[in-house]
Amino acid sequence: MTFDLYRDAHGIPHLRAGDVLALARAQGRVTARDRAWQLEVERHRVRGTTAAFLGREALPWDRFARRARLEDTARRCHAALEERDPETAAWVRAYVEGVNEGLAAGARRAPEFARTGLAPGRWEPWTPFGVWLGTHILFAGFPAKLWREEVVRHLGPEAVGLFAADGPGTAGSNGWLVTGARTATGQAVIAGDPHRFIEEPGVYQQIRLACPEFDVLGLAVPGVPGIAHFAHTGTVAWAITNAMADYQDLYRERLRRTPDGVEALDPDGTWRPAPAHTESIEVAGAEGRPEEVEVIETARGPVVIGSPPPHGTTPAAGPEADPCAPLALRHPPRVTGDLGFGALLPLLRARRVADVDRAFDRWAEPVNVVLAADTEGGTLHRVAGRVPVRAAANRVRPVPAWEPGHEWTGWHETPYGDLDDGLAVMANQRGPAAPLGTEFAPPHRADRIRALLGGRPRWRAADMPEVHTDTHLASAAPLLDHLAALDGLAPAPAALRERLLRWDRRMAADSADAAAYAAVRGALVRRLAAEPAFAVLADPPAYPEVFQPWLALLPRVGLALEHLLTAPDLYGIDRPALVRAALEETATTLGEGVTWGDTHRLAPWRALPPEAPGEAPQEPGLSGDHDCVLSTSSVPGLTDLASRASAARYVWDLARREDSRWIVPFGACGVPGDPHHRDQLPLWLTGGLAPVVTDWTLLTEEDVDHEDVDHE
Repeated sequence: MTFDLYRDAHGIPHLRAGDVLALARAQGRVTARDRAWQLEVERHRVRGTTAAFLGREALPWDRFARRARLEDTARRCHAALEERDPETAAWVRAYVEGVNEGLAAGARRAPEFARTGLAPGRWEPWTPFGVWLGTHILFAGFPAKLWREEVVRHLGPEAVGLFAADGPGTAGSNGWLVTGARTATGQAVIAGDPHRFIEEPGVYQQIRLACPEFDVLGLAVPGVPGIAHFAHTGTVAWAITNAMADYQDLYRERLRRTPDGVEALDPDGTWRPAPAHTESIEVAGAEGRPEEVEVIETARGPVVIGSPPPHGTTPAAGPEADPCAPLALRHPPRVTGDLGFGALLPLLRARRVADVDRAFDRWAEPVNVVLAADTEGGTLHRVAGRVPVRAAANRVRPVPAWEPGHEWTGWHETPYGDLDDGLAVMANQRGPAAPLGTEFAPPHRADRIRALLGGRPRWRAADMPEVHTDTHLASAAPLLDHLAALDGLAPAPAALRERLLRWDRRMAADSADAAAYAAVRGALVRRLAAEPAFAVLADPPAYPEVFQPWLALLPRVGLALEHLLTAPDLYGIDRPALVRAALEETATTLGEGVTWGDTHRLAPWRALPPEAPGEAPQEPGLSGDHDCVLSTSSVPGLTDLASRASAARYVWDLARREDSRWIVPFGACGVPGDPHHRDQLPLWLTGGLAPVVTDWTLLTEEDVDHEDVDHE
């Protein structure tokens, strides 16, 4: 295999090869060199084998991966693609060959392998399918249906709307398109940022892929070939956000054990066999005692929660009888054997908006809102992905598998959106995807982006960080309104209230007022969660640990605070009294001169935490908040640390691709100590963007060391 590898000043790889297959192989090889530890963690995650080297803390995910049959689904999707689209299957296989060639060399660079004793394994042609599936299986937030079930069980169906919000564990994004009528160049600009849990190494990889057929740059998912989500081909560019569509169902199953195995009750009243087997999960440090997990699949899908009662026991008939009754997960890739990989090569080959549109017709998972523009003035605003047609109840809560009326009966047509006054804005709010979802993000980010874009007649790519970094917090209004209505306060709380009412509502890292607001908010969230009406939700059924982020009461109250403060009635709760108490508490406990950035610090996830606390880098303070355009999410009432934020920022300029910009939170390389491991962090913190370099003569060629390749 021959290819050329160049890097820019930030170590971002630019690859050039003679054909599509050689380029895919080069992408796999270079990714393995730069991200070996990350790739191997992802490979083990889809197989449910991470506890073998990460220990008992990794068991919850491994149990879920086994029960959800992630590896088997990846194999199915790969086999189906080989039949349906042999060209794309061969392209994926070339990427895997490149990963296998570079993995050993990458592992020698990564200290995590030596620390855990992990040897790099061999990737299979289906492994990228598993990486994509493992990355997105919880993306649509189906565990939120468990939360709604609890809300209905304790508070009634009318309470579901109180907590309707972009809940814990879901992924959001900002994105906007400014047409040539609103830019200084007369060509469109697309910009935005995906909001994900911040991981180190990062979940996106800046890369450029060039061959005689195309020359594309953008943000790739390490472990998956091509550039799916955010890219610029030179003549057309696109970006996505989470559509907040609901396309995964939970079915409450009635299971029983028989001498021949496990059976499930189907909607026609017939008990039918449900294939079941037991798997063993190796656990590091468990003295040779593996963890066993029973894997069961009904006609609806894999059982991800619960198990059949002992032989001879009558299964419970509903959640009132057994809130932890078995639940099966049904999601499109398991049903269709299609993850949408057929879109990846057509996207790389796209030249115009129409090409992007046709490519996204083949998109499956996850369901996204797409923006695209080309150099001929074409624009695109659409939803892409596969959403089943079924009963409305399926989209809200777990439904009984044994009752008719909850079957999937087809697929929704994906809607298209319009541009308004030369703009399209997407920020997980209700928009073109509204008919396909149940819960959406509050409109604050979308409204603020549109207001900012309307603030000047012409925009340039270089202006876009003004939007990316905006910290105005519109969702503060209800709490501030409650504060304004208080009277009879003692001097200290009164002074704090007046200070907050004068506050500019910007969550800047250096703002003491923002810190004070966050402290009052947190104190109020804790008090609301302790109210008897809500305290009954504090101890949900003993669902597997992987689902607990969706069921934790404090995050739910914190994210729903606007609704809880503005609802006409809240179960008789004296909200003014709680606001008063929160203000009084904060007036006595708030530290002198404490700023928002002192407590609102970056908290990235690492598969392998530092051996000692002192080994972890001191992470920086952050501006922004959950509902700011600069979305940096903490958990009000629990912690100000931010584990979710912009996993990348980008600006695609259709006038001159070299005027585009991009940034990731840490760096291009996943190897600790490498010069490009964290070199983008200072820019990311300030809202700066790294230049996109397109002139090959301005890049540094790197010698491709063919001796450092594993051949088999």
